[in-house]
Amino acid sequence: MRVLAGERLWPPPMWMMRQAGRYLPEYRATRDRAGSFLALCYNAELAAEVTMQPIRRFGFDAAILFSDILVVPHALGQAVRFEAGEGPKLDPVATSAALDAIHQEIDLGVLQPVLDTVTKVSGMLSPETTFLGFCGAPWTVATYMVAGEGTEDQGPARQLAYNDPGLFGAIIDRLVKASVTYLVAQLKAGVDAVQVFDTWAGILPDAEFDRWAIAPTRAIVEGVRAQVPGARIIGFPRGAGARLARYAAETGVDGVGLDWTADAAYVRREVQGKVAVQGNVDPLVLIAGGEALDRAVDAAIAAYGHGPWIFNLGHGITPNAPIAHVERMIKRVRTSTEPK
Repeated sequence: MRVLAGERLWPPPMWMMRQAGRYLPEYRATRDRAGSFLALCYNAELAAEVTMQPIRRFGFDAAILFSDILVVPHALGQAVRFEAGEGPKLDPVATSAALDAIHQEIDLGVLQPVLDTVTKVSGMLSPETTFLGFCGAPWTVATYMVAGEGTEDQGPARQLAYNDPGLFGAIIDRLVKASVTYLVAQLKAGVDAVQVFDTWAGILPDAEFDRWAIAPTRAIVEGVRAQVPGARIIGFPRGAGARLARYAAETGVDGVGLDWTADAAYVRREVQGKVAVQGNVDPLVLIAGGEALDRAVDAAIAAYGHGPWIFNLGHGITPNAPIAHVERMIKRVRTSTEPK
């Protein structure tokens, strides 16, 4: 929270995207108890347990709520299923009739188990551990809503945005409103800050990036702060590249997540100092381990350690990441000499 307010700390606070996940045997055991991924998201006791697992094991400086970005369309009335080995499947919303068939307002009753998870975890965390909530950015969530599944290039959503920007804009507006309601509910239930994941922002051309990534995120930031003044918000526009500075300035976020392709010199010059930055070790180097991992950690420290920075990966930890490599990374960050 101090870094999001613009302060530089050493060692930097750290957490990992997807830190509560399949690389942990205790997560896999809890997931089996739940019966399905969606059932786990909606079981407050078990979701609280998996949220806490990486905190107990690694002592990260932040816990992130265990849930999924697709609970928002689910709570809007869209059918959402998680099929083993295939990822999420949704009944596509790609026509006016399909959009009319889902709710105008998000049903927080559907999400009450998630909010109950927040309450449980907030009572379990020590005061020095930040609790992060989150949602998916409207553009990224819409890509799944329109296609009914994840695709390599998010072509169905991009095509709909070109062919019928009015309809696509209505989907985005519905998601902005729902996301504001959901994030405010998380903050009131006990999270300290929230992150907006725009996983597919980088595939958009410039004009569409402004329209479908920046503008909706700005609307969420403004909407949340209208109800929770001073709310701390991190934006993660993966693949934004040289548009990161514009994204940070125009959305009003307190921190920007960096994927592993971000140019360090550009980020230091144009982004860090104006807002905090977070990231950006390549998740694949965490699998490699050894000297390659050490070099990546050292490079991140050299790049970002002089300003307000939260250490993280450049995307989510992968299921095959060895726990010993995570431990090595944490130790290297926390025992590194402060950069001068």
